[in-house]
Amino acid sequence: MKRKRVAMTLSIPPEIAEDYGKIAEQEAKNKSQLFRDMFLLYKEKARQKEFFELQRYGVRMARGKGVLTEKDVERIVFEGR
Repeated sequence: MKRKRVAMTLSIPPEIAEDYGKIAEQEAKNKSQLFRDMFLLYKEKARQKEFFELQRYGVRMARGKGVLTEKDVERIVFEGR
């Protein structure tokens, strides 16, 4: 049977550990739940960063092909139909 949790050990400076404990207490969460929430937030931010990087790439490529407005996009989409 597959385990649902894996214990991990992290090494952090005492000041961060103290702040971490205070934040967990303020949020009324145990340290494990706080870490899971922080990790999920980190993943979400990483996905947003990736999305915006792809969006900037798409804008550069579109501009390079002369696509500057929504009308340009519509023209390209519908000219092949």
